[in-house]
Amino acid sequence: MATPYYIPEDRVPLPPTNAEVFTTCCDYCIVACGYKVYRWPVGQEGGAKADENAFKKNFPVGPLGRWVSPNQHNIVMANGKPHHVVIVGDADTEAVNLTGDHSIRGGCIAQKVYNPSKPTRDRLQRPMIRVFDTLMPVSWDLALDVAAELSKYVLKNHSENAWACKTYSYQFIENTYAITRLALKDINTPAFAWHDSPAPGEESAGIAFAGFMTFGAGYWDRANADVLFISGTDPFETKTILWNEWIMPAIQKKKMKVIMVLPRKTAGAAYAEANGGLFLDVYPGTDSALYNAIARIIIENNGQDAEFIKNWTSNFFSELWETESGFGRGTRNTHWQWITTWGKLEAKGYEDFKKWILGEKEFEINKASEITGVSVEKIKKAAEMLSNADGKKKVSFAYEKGNYWSNNYLNTASLGSLALLTGCGNRPGRMMGRLGGHQRGGVGGGNYPGNKSPDKFGGRRRLTMDLDRWVESGHVRFAWVVGNTWMSAMAGSQGLMDTFNKLTRGNPNQVTSLVKEEIIETLKKRVDSGGMVVVNQEIYLRDPIGAKYADIVLPAATWGEENFTRANGERRLRLYSKFYDPPGEAKPDWWIVAKWAKKMGFEGYDWKDSNAVFEEGARFSRGRQDNNYDALVWMAKKKNIKSHELLRKFGTTGIQCPVMVVDEGYKYDRPGWEYTMPKAMRDSQDIRADGYKIIGVARLQDSEWKLPEDHFGARYVDPKNLTAFNTQSGKANWLKSPWDVFSDFFDAIKPKDDELWVTNGRINEIWQSGFDDIERRPYITQRFPENFIEIHPDDAKARGIESGDMILAYSERIPVWKDSNMGTNALDTKYSNLLKQGHIKFTKASVTAVAIVTPAVKKGVSYMYFLHPTQPANSLAPRVPDPLTNQYRYKLGVGRVKKIGESPYKNDFRAMTFARRDIV
Repeated sequence: MATPYYIPEDRVPLPPTNAEVFTTCCDYCIVACGYKVYRWPVGQEGGAKADENAFKKNFPVGPLGRWVSPNQHNIVMANGKPHHVVIVGDADTEAVNLTGDHSIRGGCIAQKVYNPSKPTRDRLQRPMIRVFDTLMPVSWDLALDVAAELSKYVLKNHSENAWACKTYSYQFIENTYAITRLALKDINTPAFAWHDSPAPGEESAGIAFAGFMTFGAGYWDRANADVLFISGTDPFETKTILWNEWIMPAIQKKKMKVIMVLPRKTAGAAYAEANGGLFLDVYPGTDSALYNAIARIIIENNGQDAEFIKNWTSNFFSELWETESGFGRGTRNTHWQWITTWGKLEAKGYEDFKKWILGEKEFEINKASEITGVSVEKIKKAAEMLSNADGKKKVSFAYEKGNYWSNNYLNTASLGSLALLTGCGNRPGRMMGRLGGHQRGGVGGGNYPGNKSPDKFGGRRRLTMDLDRWVESGHVRFAWVVGNTWMSAMAGSQGLMDTFNKLTRGNPNQVTSLVKEEIIETLKKRVDSGGMVVVNQEIYLRDPIGAKYADIVLPAATWGEENFTRANGERRLRLYSKFYDPPGEAKPDWWIVAKWAKKMGFEGYDWKDSNAVFEEGARFSRGRQDNNYDALVWMAKKKNIKSHELLRKFGTTGIQCPVMVVDEGYKYDRPGWEYTMPKAMRDSQDIRADGYKIIGVARLQDSEWKLPEDHFGARYVDPKNLTAFNTQSGKANWLKSPWDVFSDFFDAIKPKDDELWVTNGRINEIWQSGFDDIERRPYITQRFPENFIEIHPDDAKARGIESGDMILAYSERIPVWKDSNMGTNALDTKYSNLLKQGHIKFTKASVTAVAIVTPAVKKGVSYMYFLHPTQPANSLAPRVPDPLTNQYRYKLGVGRVKKIGESPYKNDFRAMTFARRDIV
């Protein structure tokens, strides 16, 4: 996989003064830095003098001047002719990457575009059907005729529950709207799941049930706290510019203290610790015990923000009936009602929460230290830093997948209650929310039909369907997989691959003809015999989902190949401009969906371009917090222009959602307002009509914001989401997070004998393999030719392992919840009961990796990159979802680690790196 050695280009052409300029944003992490694309025909070139190039700079530039690297240049086809493109951070942007800065990933994004002379040459370019186990190019009509006929057949003969969709949740609005309209509205299947979970649902339910809006904060809030508590991620490693341009300057200039909770000390954690912050080295999955222990100390020492608690948290005994019904979220007939019936999770106000937490033995500091592996001294120090008795300290909380992908409900619920003790939640610089992974491009074109899910348990409402378990049970006959690797990305991935193999390649009914009728008849026989037909919609042929199991492969057009929109981690909406032609016959996902849906006989898919999809989806964005753009479309129609074109005027600064319509004379001046849209747009006639104007919003749930009297304007935005917590009362809920809900599973799964935790995550250089970085960047493939595993020196010494050794991480006891079932008791989903009732089976898995011995990782814990295409760490993760939320525990992999030899990189330092990541 690795290149023998990487020799970079040493020259790049400069754009001439007449180069076309497009605005876009990075396609990788959720921060979505703003970029400019300079495009001009091959054969032309700008000069070194300022008046000879589009940058208006003299080259070479001085030290630390802005220059163009070879990684920022490529050649594309545009309007059928070859063009140079140079893609650089937008130095003129007024938000996010304030100086035009970029991460290592974004700085190389020009290498993402299709170029047949570069590693992107393997882009999918034509639809294909598998014949004699070989994918053969076919026409769009043939591929979609087969897909449509098989879909209709499955729906008629096996029901919509047998027609499954596994799709990304994060991509562009135009695509996610089209996909969910077909799958959830017209087909109306419950066999539906997003790319990163086995079932739809709250990713961080405890945070949501407390009343926090998941993406309520702006980046201004992250940089204007006194203490920033970060759980389960290092923003430097995963959201670099959020760290470099917002958090790190606040540490340097404002003396902000950062507390970071991780099982390994990253560069960001080390920097925070070296600058007065704190690193809490927690064992995977034990965060809730840590947060409750910190909360207990704060309460014991009267360090809670009593005034905030009195004014902004719910009380069961209040005259306003704040917590009596539906967890403060309305009547009991709600989608979270099945959790509330457990009874033990709801606190009846602060005093009830206080009594509960002081009575739980696991949260006594010495016991909590034993469970979490965090020292008593560190727990006390964290409580001291977070205590806020006088309410003057601005404390913000942020979290990500290391938190909720290990002990989903309890970790998020305990974090929410800890935040409330400190007065965090609904004021500038005092915000709780996710930092995010992918960008936010989800707009639903249909509602999930939860009433069709087979999973029902006594005393609780139906769970959303666990799609992986549904496949394992043999109930899926047709699977549409869009933009994700499914198996390698799910828990217990090697076992799931075996199931797919049996249902597709292992079925005797295989296509041996390119005659449409024969293809359809053969695949109908497979379906009727218990097998499964797979359609994979992708930009590259992914192994194994596309390369091995897909019967039909559909080539998608992606970033830079169509006009698209989405929002970043602070709800900032931007247009991602089209600047080159898609390769071959590749089409955007919305186009593929429209053509397929019409062949199935569904109406309303006559979109002429991506803007038409964007505008149709606007009204369905109104219920979302992260990309409500309905008012922008309303304004565009008033101005008689396309909504995409209005959004283009906002450039790389964009506009922070929800977009609101207010009276033309209204002045929005909340802290951070200057980042909500470009300065040039604030007084522009482009955002004004009929006495109204549109504005962006710096943060949600801003209790100090006095809304204008006519704040509904001409388009509705829920005022509660703007100024109060998302609960019935508008006040936050106290949540209990008892350890015994999780302890039976934790005790069963935790390392035994000589096992280690084999946890996983991202690193700075490799954001995610499903994109282009790990396989199609020569420098990256040279530096990381294999997956790696970080291991503590004591653990390495006991196993005779040195840096550069090839190791095997393996387990013979990976638990898998094996079948869909209906329960009779509310506790039937508790792990010990599932095991007793025969619903758990144990599978085996193993992965190889190159050892990196480092004290940065906690003793007893090892760490791998999470989505390596050939050595997926998720193979060792348990496939047993959190019983409260139906979300996976990807970070709880466990296995034995042993040396199997020396890698070729141990003594040849041309490839691989064994350097520590915790050096400041």
